[in-house]
Amino acid sequence: MTAFVLRRLLGGLVALFCIITLTFFLLRLAPGGPFDSDRPLDAAIRQNLERRWGLDQPLLSQYLLYLRGIARLDLGVSMTGRGPIRTVLAAPLLKSLLIGAAALAFAVAFGLAAGILAAVRQNRFTDYALMSLSMLGFSIPNMVLAPVLAIVFAVELGWLPSSGWGGWQHLVLPAAALGVAFAGRIARLMRASMLEVIREDFIRTARAKGLAESAVILRHALRKAASPIVSYLGPAAAGILTGSIVIEQIFALPGLGHFFVDAPNERDYPLVLGTVLLYSTLLILFNIAVDIAQALLNPRIRLQ
Repeated sequence: MTAFVLRRLLGGLVALFCIITLTFFLLRLAPGGPFDSDRPLDAAIRQNLERRWGLDQPLLSQYLLYLRGIARLDLGVSMTGRGPIRTVLAAPLLKSLLIGAAALAFAVAFGLAAGILAAVRQNRFTDYALMSLSMLGFSIPNMVLAPVLAIVFAVELGWLPSSGWGGWQHLVLPAAALGVAFAGRIARLMRASMLEVIREDFIRTARAKGLAESAVILRHALRKAASPIVSYLGPAAAGILTGSIVIEQIFALPGLGHFFVDAPNERDYPLVLGTVLLYSTLLILFNIAVDIAQALLNPRIRLQ
């Protein structure tokens, strides 16, 4: 198990290094710069600014300096006066993680429940209704669903706030808008997996022992049937994190999403790189965690 985890971590570090390298050079080679504006700067002022941020050095030297800063956990300082990147990203990161966690919990809870119920009621009205709703859920883009939810539940019914950050009420609509599509996919995966598992011999044995149907499903079938769901949680977490960029803009949430819009437009190199590095690290860690959970759930996976 230790070797398995170390291999995953090493692969994650290689992937992170490639992402940082590509982002750094693509950002620097893109047209425009942090000091380009409608009003041209005086040559001396521009030279001083470039010296202050190390932009007067060769590109390779800038890259090596940035890698050295990452090794010291120093992401630099924002070029637009926001302050140290670690400080700038800390509070929005917690909010984005909270939004993502709420959306993932919504997707897993509703997806598992719908998938299990559809499998138990196979080829009945409940099965058809739940699978139709699941297909509808992942067919509607969240950028379309989010305004609809805001209009219905915030504007028309007045049950929930339509924007801003505050109590748990502010999380409901963003989490639902983000989680509905993934709940639909989880429901379909769960139904297919559960239908396969409940036909296996150990399930027949459990029923022959006189166990209640709920105990057979929840205690015996669910553990094995959940294996594909665990595998899907990595892509789901990635989709939720990237999807939250749009949702945060729609619901005016103070997460990391607006940095993906503002920082590139402002050519704030340290902030763009810090945001990409943070998102990439989270996605890689999520996928490593899913690999480990999958290995623990499925003993047939070789860990050596």
